[in-house]
Amino acid sequence: MLGAKNFWDNPEKTTPILKERSLLTDQVEGYHTLCHNLEEAELLYDMAMDESDSDSLRDVSRQLADIEAHISEMSLTLMLDGEDDQNNAIVSITAGAGGTEAQDWSEMLFRMYGRWIERKGFQMDLLDYQPGDEAGIKGVTFTVSGKYAYGFLKSENGVHRLVRISPYNANGKRQTSFSSVFVYPELSNEIVVDIDEKDLRIDVFRASGAGGQHVNKTSSAVRITHLPSGIVINCQQERSQHRNKDMAMKVLMSRLHQLEKQKQDTKLQEMHDSKDEIAWGRQIRSYILHPYQMVKDHRIDLDIGNAASVLDGGLDPFIEGVLLAGKSQAVKL
Repeated sequence: MLGAKNFWDNPEKTTPILKERSLLTDQVEGYHTLCHNLEEAELLYDMAMDESDSDSLRDVSRQLADIEAHISEMSLTLMLDGEDDQNNAIVSITAGAGGTEAQDWSEMLFRMYGRWIERKGFQMDLLDYQPGDEAGIKGVTFTVSGKYAYGFLKSENGVHRLVRISPYNANGKRQTSFSSVFVYPELSNEIVVDIDEKDLRIDVFRASGAGGQHVNKTSSAVRITHLPSGIVINCQQERSQHRNKDMAMKVLMSRLHQLEKQKQDTKLQEMHDSKDEIAWGRQIRSYILHPYQMVKDHRIDLDIGNAASVLDGGLDPFIEGVLLAGKSQAVKL
């Protein structure tokens, strides 16, 4: 196909084909690498057994552990076969009711995802950051760039609940707080979303929070409101108004594209309709820090006792568990 006449004449058709080719090539090469490593481990094991070489046996044990991890990673990647799973992700965290306590919880979630992103070798780029009144954040939006970023993070959609002794409560009482996490795919360049300029209200304002003196003294921040859907996008992290507008439009197109896809799926539509209700009974996961330590995912009934490790970015057991459960359910259907 790549050698076909006029193949390179139409970039819009060429790009998705090359993207799919690259993905399939990576999968095939990964499989061949795995087979090669297994053969080497088998040869080393036979030699170690013949010579009663304990050091070599320990090397084999380490190789097998690496191979097992590789197999697990490949198995998980093969499940990420959704239309947008390969794309980068756009993540929004919004504090629920509860004032400073909920805003502090939102900042804790922001840090948790930041640590997970570092562990995966992905890249985070901040789009909008709204600091809390006293502490924490009211909301934050950022992109996550990396292979299958959306495929992994889509399972984090929903309300996250925190139970702890509040540092902002003088009586030392236990407090429950809620924050919502909404994840949608960043659109690739070959996907076009038609937006009528008449449906947009564009406001400019001075950026708040971090960003330097230039950002805070000029009206470089941009807010775009899509009137038919009510979607509001803020972007204030770039130094120029033009750049902020471009980024805000990119996020808006991703939101509208995802919204249209959700309308075609009843379950996803229910998730979208309820995402603004950041309250009891809507949580997908609870993080309990008092009177005991536990993080529980209510969708797959998975508990992890080391809450500190989860809040430090240890999300893989939950992400993998939800993906496996979803794939099993799809097979049954």
